[in-house]
Amino acid sequence: MMSAQEAALLLQQLKQRIAEYDYHYYVLDAPLVSDNEYDGVYRQLVDIEQQYPELITIDSPSQRVGGQALSAFDSVQHRQAMLSLNNAFSDQELEAFDRRVREGTGEQEVEYAVEPKFDGLAITLTYEHGVFVQGATRGDGYTGENVTHNLKTIRAIPSRLHKRSLEFFSL
Repeated sequence: MMSAQEAALLLQQLKQRIAEYDYHYYVLDAPLVSDNEYDGVYRQLVDIEQQYPELITIDSPSQRVGGQALSAFDSVQHRQAMLSLNNAFSDQELEAFDRRVREGTGEQEVEYAVEPKFDGLAITLTYEHGVFVQGATRGDGYTGENVTHNLKTIRAIPSRLHKRSLEFFSL
């Protein structure tokens, strides 16, 4: 039987391997290992966590929710407003939008990136020190619904940001 210190080190290594496997599978669409090998690594992690429950962390792959999503939600105040995109159906509406932006920013010229608008669900993902801690709907733009539990059912949302993602956001 291994010591708690050895178990903690092995758990960290297994979590990193699983995160790398998930990144290649879900983001790059280029799996590194077979499903069977992935399951073996995952089972090893769970076995160690069962022996040492005090070593379980919120970003552990075993803490992903695999069952039913919640249907009742708490409110979340957004740190920064998630305002809705506006539509412009005429040249006059587009010019009025540009005027409001220039007046609001105090800039004489503003460059825009324009893309088609797709309707759908907007969410915020909050990571602290690279660990996923909260997900919320847009709601009214100022207050949304806490859907963290539901988002943990989506394996493509990383429970811990990949090192390459952290480097990108720290530029």
